[in-house]
Amino acid sequence: MAKFLNTSATNYFLEELIKGARDRLILISPYLKLNDRIKELLEDKNRLKIDVRIVYGKVELQPEEISWLNKLDFVRTSFCKNLHAKCYLNEQMCIVTSLNLYEFSQINNNEMGILIERDDDAELFKDAYEEAQRIIRISDEVRMSLEKVVAQEPPKAEEASEEGEDEEQHSKLTTSKLAQKHGLKTAEMLDKLITAGYLELKGDKHFITEKGKEAGGEFRMSKRFGGYFLWPDEIYM
Repeated sequence: MAKFLNTSATNYFLEELIKGARDRLILISPYLKLNDRIKELLEDKNRLKIDVRIVYGKVELQPEEISWLNKLDFVRTSFCKNLHAKCYLNEQMCIVTSLNLYEFSQINNNEMGILIERDDDAELFKDAYEEAQRIIRISDEVRMSLEKVVAQEPPKAEEASEEGEDEEQHSKLTTSKLAQKHGLKTAEMLDKLITAGYLELKGDKHFITEKGKEAGGEFRMSKRFGGYFLWPDEIYM
């Protein structure tokens, strides 16, 4: 039977859920700003090579958070437009709650939640798990270049001097803008570039190939957001 959770119980069982993951962990939260304890637990799951999926829905993701997430090879992060659900699952437990995976909320807010255990409520757990999988499927995975995040934020002056000037001076597009031109998601464009032989995937990181360079592709480094790729406007795929 599902259990009611108050604020402290939600935080407690969230940690237990992360610690107890043995194969798969799904964390769905519109706002994402992890406290040190949650980061430690996720780093441990990464060392154990457990598949972790994090889905968030607001673009206020800080560069420091992005940089930290990118160091974890077995943690994949996705952006889901119009996300409002907060749901956390491993193989045996699920929490549906008002609590965002956000440091301020965990400390300051009054929250409620429901704990569902697979052994006690198999059908309810299955429904929650399938909905979580649907949200993952409609989300846009944020990969090495973090271009999904960059594309949604208005460029500031210092950013324009990096990516903006590169595009203007070289008549080239970032992967995200190339994807927009073709009506694709960034992840889909990255897959096409891999299929064309312009990029290769090593672990969870993308690297430009010699073929990609010959086609006019370039790898650039932004001081604020890290690495990204530039491509000719009419690159052949």
